[in-house]
Amino acid sequence: MPHTDIILLEQVRSLADAFRERVRRTPEAIAYLQYHPDSGEWHEYSWADSAIEVARWQQALTAEGLRPGDRVAVMLRNCREWVTFDQAALGLGLVVVPIYTNDRPENVGYILQDAGVRLLLIGDGEQWQALQEIQDQLAGLTRIVSLEPVTPVPLGPPVRSLAEWLPGATEDAPELRSQEGGLDDLATIVYTSGTTGRSKGVMLSHRNILFNAGACLQMIDVFPRDRMLSFLPLSHMLERTLGYYLPILAGSQVAFARSIPELAEDLQRMRPTILISVPRIFERIYHGIHDKLARSSPVARRLFDATVATGWRRFERSQGRKGWSPALLGWPLLQRLVARKVQQRLGGRLRFAVSGGAALAPEIARMFIGLGIRIQQGYGLTETSPVISANPLDDNLPASVGVAIPGVEVKIGDQDELLTRSPSVMLGYWDNPEATREAIDADGWLHTGDQARIGDGHIYLTGRLKEIIVLANGEKVPPADMEMAIAGDDLVDQVLVVGEGRPFLAALVVPEREALEELLRQLGHTGESAGALEDEGLKGIFLERIQRRLHAFPGYARIRELALIPEPWGIGEGLMTPTLKLRRSRILERHAERIEALYRGH
Repeated sequence: MPHTDIILLEQVRSLADAFRERVRRTPEAIAYLQYHPDSGEWHEYSWADSAIEVARWQQALTAEGLRPGDRVAVMLRNCREWVTFDQAALGLGLVVVPIYTNDRPENVGYILQDAGVRLLLIGDGEQWQALQEIQDQLAGLTRIVSLEPVTPVPLGPPVRSLAEWLPGATEDAPELRSQEGGLDDLATIVYTSGTTGRSKGVMLSHRNILFNAGACLQMIDVFPRDRMLSFLPLSHMLERTLGYYLPILAGSQVAFARSIPELAEDLQRMRPTILISVPRIFERIYHGIHDKLARSSPVARRLFDATVATGWRRFERSQGRKGWSPALLGWPLLQRLVARKVQQRLGGRLRFAVSGGAALAPEIARMFIGLGIRIQQGYGLTETSPVISANPLDDNLPASVGVAIPGVEVKIGDQDELLTRSPSVMLGYWDNPEATREAIDADGWLHTGDQARIGDGHIYLTGRLKEIIVLANGEKVPPADMEMAIAGDDLVDQVLVVGEGRPFLAALVVPEREALEELLRQLGHTGESAGALEDEGLKGIFLERIQRRLHAFPGYARIRELALIPEPWGIGEGLMTPTLKLRRSRILERHAERIEALYRGH
């Protein structure tokens, strides 16, 4: 059995202290792996290497005259420098404000001003150019540091390249500093990329995050030999807690993926044992497999279905929910012929994958688990550092978001709202006591805004309090489950159910591009066009497929009309959050005329 080497909450007094303890315990072990375009190679860095870099960055931050409690922001893709900056700042008692690299300039400006950020770290000239759009909102900055050299602008904040900013390397390594402070000191302000309204700054303490990471380690073992591939934004607390701070506590390795387009290649090269993801990544793989199967022979499709069914039966038996079956005798052959090929696409060494950030459709979880890839769905919020619940490896109910992690309380409140209370719950919203009082009641319960039920200790999400559609007849419809079911169809890339105050439900559907092109060819269209998307025969096919996906829903949950949208909803237009959740209100605003047309004459 592999050994664990966990740093416990009671052994440290801050996140920086945990890093220093990891360096003390295993200085020569590999901590990080990063690709270097100049050499075309992946480089390995030990914990001791990382400590030397953090100490150098601390010298540069100290030279800026920053004081404990000052806010510094980081707007980088996932890389070793993100971690180095974060650790250097935390060790000096600074408060780190992460910003998504692809966030809209006006939101970046809002965050910088709202948090009173003094120093900002960016990556390259492209980000620097984007900041020129918000020059008036950069006034509070005393320094911008860029990994790559950029050209300063008149009257703008002082900007320096990293090479200029960092002190030169010396023979004697500088001392790694860890500011004297308490676990309840503010560590970071994380601005929620909410689907509605202006972002709020979530204040998280060192205790909040360390407790959460430690509780997760009590539920699922992570070993020093484990390797994670970091590709979800470190600005997202799911990746930051589980994919960065947790490996410090466990002593495991983190490899930084180059980009999402290169993810498939990086999975092959880095061969992670643990993968942390959002459902969107699994959905893309799922649809890719099914697109390929649609072009395969009937024999190949039957073989694939038999593999998933047998693998699922094997999983149910391992969970103690089913007995032995003669069908299980076929697993070794099916694994060799089918399952292993999919496993290899994820590197071939995966012990388990974590899915969070949004609900994962049951049929997608079933396919991966049936192919021998253990997906553990969990649930949480930025406000809870972030994990509230997760499915244990030996008690995994994929339709649920798991059981509360150790030390976290949950209960069902009014209107079936899920409430939670634990040392993971935020200190509050930055400079917004009113919003804090609305979120956390007098007894310390955080109101999640999610509706749920609890059965056999497992939490099942059933909807969102603020995303209930009330039809004209007073019927209340939670759209999230319907949307998840519809999105499971291979023809559908994105979907939004509409109908507030209307006589029936309708849907805005972004078709899956390749599947749409094939369907248009079958219908005799020479190419995709806006006119083709108005084809009643095409819309009829989509409606029929959607009704099939909703057959198990109550009678009122029926889609009577739909509009096919030619372009996907993206982050750049502000229609999707950086964590790939649709911004419902903005999409409704963008397509207001289309929606009106759906109800005209009814």
